[in-house]
Amino acid sequence: MDYSRRSGKYRVEREVLDEHRLEELTQRKTYSDCHPSVSEQLKRSLRCTLPKLKHAVLSSLPILYWLPKYSIWDYGMPDLISGISVGIMHLPQGMAYALLASLPPVFGLYTSLFPPFIYIFFGTSRHISIGTFTVLSIMVGSVTERLAPDMNFLITNGTNTTAEVDIAARDSYRVQVAAATTVLGGLIQVVLGMVKFGFVGTYLSEPLVRAYTTAAAAHAVVAQLKYIFGVSPTRVSGPLSLVYTLKDVCSLLPQTHLPTLVVSAVSMVFLIAAKELNSYLSPKLPVPVPVELITIVAGTLISSYASLNSNYTVPVVGEIPSGLRPPSVPDESLFGEVIGDAFALAIVGYAISISLGKTFALKHGYKVDSNQELVALGLSNTVGGFFQCYSVCPSMSRSLIQETTGGKTQMAGVASALVVLVTILKLGPLFQELPKAILAAIVFVNLKGMFKQYSDIASLWKRSKIDLVVWLVTWVSTMLFNLDLGLAASITFALLTVIFRTQMPTYSVLGNVPGTELYVDIETHREAREIPGVTIFRSSATVYFANAELYLEALKEKSGLDISKMIIYKRRQEAKQKRRERRAERRAMRRAKREVRRAQRAVKKTPATPVFSVEEEARPWGDICMDGNVSDTEEQDWTDRENGTVFVIPTTPQTPDGKGRWEYLKGGDPDCTSLGWMSELQDGDTTTLGSSSDDTLSRDLERVSLGSLGKWTWDIHSLIIDLCTANFIDTVAIKTIKNIFQDFSEIDVNIYLAGCQASVVEQLERGDFFSKTITKRHLFASVHDAVLYCLNHHGATTIPRFEPSGDTHGSTKL
Repeated sequence: MDYSRRSGKYRVEREVLDEHRLEELTQRKTYSDCHPSVSEQLKRSLRCTLPKLKHAVLSSLPILYWLPKYSIWDYGMPDLISGISVGIMHLPQGMAYALLASLPPVFGLYTSLFPPFIYIFFGTSRHISIGTFTVLSIMVGSVTERLAPDMNFLITNGTNTTAEVDIAARDSYRVQVAAATTVLGGLIQVVLGMVKFGFVGTYLSEPLVRAYTTAAAAHAVVAQLKYIFGVSPTRVSGPLSLVYTLKDVCSLLPQTHLPTLVVSAVSMVFLIAAKELNSYLSPKLPVPVPVELITIVAGTLISSYASLNSNYTVPVVGEIPSGLRPPSVPDESLFGEVIGDAFALAIVGYAISISLGKTFALKHGYKVDSNQELVALGLSNTVGGFFQCYSVCPSMSRSLIQETTGGKTQMAGVASALVVLVTILKLGPLFQELPKAILAAIVFVNLKGMFKQYSDIASLWKRSKIDLVVWLVTWVSTMLFNLDLGLAASITFALLTVIFRTQMPTYSVLGNVPGTELYVDIETHREAREIPGVTIFRSSATVYFANAELYLEALKEKSGLDISKMIIYKRRQEAKQKRRERRAERRAMRRAKREVRRAQRAVKKTPATPVFSVEEEARPWGDICMDGNVSDTEEQDWTDRENGTVFVIPTTPQTPDGKGRWEYLKGGDPDCTSLGWMSELQDGDTTTLGSSSDDTLSRDLERVSLGSLGKWTWDIHSLIIDLCTANFIDTVAIKTIKNIFQDFSEIDVNIYLAGCQASVVEQLERGDFFSKTITKRHLFASVHDAVLYCLNHHGATTIPRFEPSGDTHGSTKL
């Protein structure tokens, strides 16, 4: 719009669009048109068509979509090489991470076989490698050791009074606990996926996940210390278990088994050196060198030929049965004791899986279905639990190997599963002499990447203090409260930060950027200009029950009007004026009574009684009642005529003896237009002490204007609330906005809403927001439309012309 010097007003270049006009132009659909009824949605969901059936089958079994298109010539060899490389990594990691789960190493191999094979049929990611993972292994280990501690399996051998642990019985029961936890966690994932609850993983932010895995790595290190130093600390579960275990290990350091420590140190030095060399040569190598596998093979050969177990009592893996175990149903009586741990495993495993899957999908240009991934991971865990596997999820290291070695599809998982299967069937017994210290060293070295995540503290300090607090709280709670309680506390705190940020958003007053239709914060933009007489208010968050009251307080503060005090002052003035009016009425009544009594006395003394016109005599008394004051002239006039019988008339002729019957005038209205009411004022009316005769006001109380009271002055005639940031509005917010309309109307300030989304308008309609006083004429499509309306409907002659720096033209467009 342009500002005209001649008229002193703005020339509008386009039509101003309020919500009513916008609906007429766009023909907005009704709520029922956009939102079908429940019965219609149910009918639509149950309606079966061939395309719908095909889509349902392909989305539930993604292998039916990509397998018919699979090209052996294009994908066969890359998938085979990638699968063999990943399978070789499965062997050492499976056995090593089984120790973290407090299970025999062979169950780590089972976990590396069955779940990845199931994922091939139901998964949508082409590059992630399902199997054992450090964090989940630690979480499973905390459950197994809590429900199957060593003290529950102590036995005595004959005359020996020293109790020993029945390792076979303990491990058997721990396998049952791990299987029950895995099956229950898998069922939870399947149910969540079927009800389209895949977005649950979004509640685990990246700082939270990275801090959680960092703290889990610390738990893994402490858990492996007993294998590194060859000591047997007392295992503690529950809160502060990490502190107690670490304290116990430190107290046992003088009892360190030196041969075991030497094996651990040599293995770690070799692994670190080989991995660094592998990273240095990785650009020149087609396939990474399987450092862990080489370490396991070399350690097994050295241990076997040097008889480390028999000569130096170095703990070894022990018997590894060849062949597969038959499936069995987990003990359902354990479900009640592990349901909390199962839920935590389900959420953490899914969060890691979907984050890795989306990372590779974005890199290679395909889509990962979050709900189907939840179902696929759940089925992998459920089926795997029947084969004595424990909870699985993708591993970053294995997934990177699968992607960098050229893996194209899920067929790489078939090749890796075959490698693990051959190892279980034929090569398992060869690793019986493998020292556990080597497996602990593999875990220790592989955690190096997680320990690098401590650098997040420095980066988050620069980028986001809130994310840094989330990181620190997650790390501390996981370290102190163990993995399950730590995860619950971390998620709760992360959600609270979101709530606090919506409760304390940024409130701003907007100004116009000259020459544009943009409105920005005047505190952060120097060139922004306020619109004279118009205040534009915006919150950076949506308005809802948690911040509605704070929103109202911020609005009053930013507008510069203390509404509460102003309304209280106004009502006090109204009450004071009413009291003055009542005092004026009582004084007028008392004067009238006195005049009546004077007239009565004069009638008794005077034989002839003239009767005056009632209308003529009532007129000055009506003026007295309305003004509340009696002039000196009028008072003298009534004194001179006090012998008249204005208020009484004879009803019978006067008799010769001078007697007659008199009656008071009756009738009339209570507003002093006639005088009949004075005959009813004979009964007691008290006099107000201390009242002043010149403190009388008008009888008819008019509406008081705060501007006329003189206590406040302001130049705001319109207030525009920008709701473009609101994506929903609840009943509390609707009530708050209604109160805003009511309060500001008390001080003659008009309220308008701008930028409401269609869904917000629908919620306002359903919440009975609109009425005769608040209509859709108060809603505008944009802030600029609302500004144009305000300027066109209020005096614009006082509006100054805005000129940006360097503008020499005679008008400026808003």
